[in-house]
Amino acid sequence: MPELEKELRAGRERGRKLLIPYLMGGMTEDWTQALAAVIAAGADAVEVGIPFSDPMMDGPVIQEAALRALTRGTVPDQVLDGIGRAEAPVPIAVMTYYNLVFRAGHKRMARSLAAAGVSGAIIADLPIEEIDPWAFEADAAGIGTVLLVAPSSPPDRVERICERARGFVYAVARMGVTGERTDLGSDVTKVVERIRACTDMPVCVGVGVSTPDQAAQVCEVADGVVVGSALVRRLLQDEGPDGAASFIASFRDAID
Repeated sequence: MPELEKELRAGRERGRKLLIPYLMGGMTEDWTQALAAVIAAGADAVEVGIPFSDPMMDGPVIQEAALRALTRGTVPDQVLDGIGRAEAPVPIAVMTYYNLVFRAGHKRMARSLAAAGVSGAIIADLPIEEIDPWAFEADAAGIGTVLLVAPSSPPDRVERICERARGFVYAVARMGVTGERTDLGSDVTKVVERIRACTDMPVCVGVGVSTPDQAAQVCEVADGVVVGSALVRRLLQDEGPDGAASFIASFRDAID
């Protein structure tokens, strides 16, 4: 499996801005085709959601995607099976919530991710104070635990997060749940600068990045962007893999 941090660092060293689309596993019948399509359109890595019934960090669009996936009977093993069958040529990171990890068990979940070809994990509701049992098993399985830094994170917490993070550091553009925004506000530069003061790990900005122009602006200060709700909305509107590819290609063009 492509190693998340190694691949993103290599891209950055080549002068490439990093593009990480997000889609929800199991949300549509053709979600694995959409996965392949965004990779072909220029993604450097892909974040795949494992659906959960109480996604506290996610706004209405991704909540709807999770509900559709669950209504279709999607369970974590099916998402991992889909990722494994996709044999993606770029790193795949899953995003989910701790209830699913706890239920499976830290070691079992970490090894299941690795067996599926996943190289990173974002567990949105697992705080740095409680991360060690999971992170120990994740490190042992070769799974990079991506951690988030919010605009409200104090300097000492940012330092602790950056020390423990693997893969990349996820800079949250603005407070609130995920969702499209017409304006990212003034926090992006400050958050990225605070992260850079603590680590040389790749820094990618997400939560609210919705248009190619916004992505280009963010990449003036960050190493890359995560694009979630704007892509998922198009998949919910049945634009399919072709629509996903066209949309992500527009981001690739803008940040290049």
